[in-house]
Amino acid sequence: MSIVENFDLFAPRLINKKELLSPGHRACSGCAEVLAVRLMAKALGDNTVIASATGCMEIISSMFPTTAWRVPWIHVAFENAAAVASGVEAGIKALRKKGKVDDRYVKVVGMAGDGGTMDIGFQALSGAMERGHDMIYVCFDNEAYMNTGIQRSSGTPMGASTTTAPAGKVSIGQKTWKKNMPEIMVAHNIPYVATACPSYPLDFIRKVEKAKSIKGPSYIHCFSVCPTGWRCPSHMAVSMGRLAVETGVFPLYEVENGHYRLSPDMPKKLKPIKDYFKGQGRFRHLSAEDIDKIQEKVTTEFNKLKEKAKFLKTGNV
Repeated sequence: MSIVENFDLFAPRLINKKELLSPGHRACSGCAEVLAVRLMAKALGDNTVIASATGCMEIISSMFPTTAWRVPWIHVAFENAAAVASGVEAGIKALRKKGKVDDRYVKVVGMAGDGGTMDIGFQALSGAMERGHDMIYVCFDNEAYMNTGIQRSSGTPMGASTTTAPAGKVSIGQKTWKKNMPEIMVAHNIPYVATACPSYPLDFIRKVEKAKSIKGPSYIHCFSVCPTGWRCPSHMAVSMGRLAVETGVFPLYEVENGHYRLSPDMPKKLKPIKDYFKGQGRFRHLSAEDIDKIQEKVTTEFNKLKEKAKFLKTGNV
């Protein structure tokens, strides 16, 4: 038996078997975001408090009078998940100093979708990261406001058709490039920034565990395939996430104290983005010329990322 086969056989045993997001939630069939949240909860463990913005995960996990959460969980407004998480962190710290709570370490987590992170909640997130709160913030990016009707966000990729940026005779759909949120977080000079995807569960869990171990702010940007909004088969969610990584549309990397490192799952040679586009209805209107334009941008950005990782790996900073 090869090393890889051994790894595939025993690696699942390294994952916490305790389910802190219970079954019975109301996620759509094939939802990769709820898979990611489940993996995140496993990596975080019991001593966790989560502040969750309005969005898909709030809707599907907390339909009154039930809840799927088995850790303390707070539903907050669209724009203030990071503000509430930072307040909880500061409150726990103050109560601990006064001896009003026990001395166990509790990790506070803020979570939201791309709209609640990159648009509506950006100001609160920037402030929490700049102030240096000991917390993790996770953006579950399904590239649109999915639970309110598939409206575009600044996380929607160029050329994607949404209900507020529909493709037609005079428009290719989304007309702007996706906001590079991980790099914006790197610019905040926080200790840890990472990208992740539940299609690579062990990589995702490792990154959450690393963020948990860091004293100070950490940010994880998680790519979350939405079969409903992307108009792709529900059974393709995991493979679609892999294609996003394999084409360089969503590269996996981490930045620890300013040092870039590509994840081991990144391929040495990228697949063409047309392989990723062809399985999604939101891109089916794109012409060969449109795809070539997007391919050029993806290739350029990935080469920039590789150069950062290569430059910093050589000890030049």
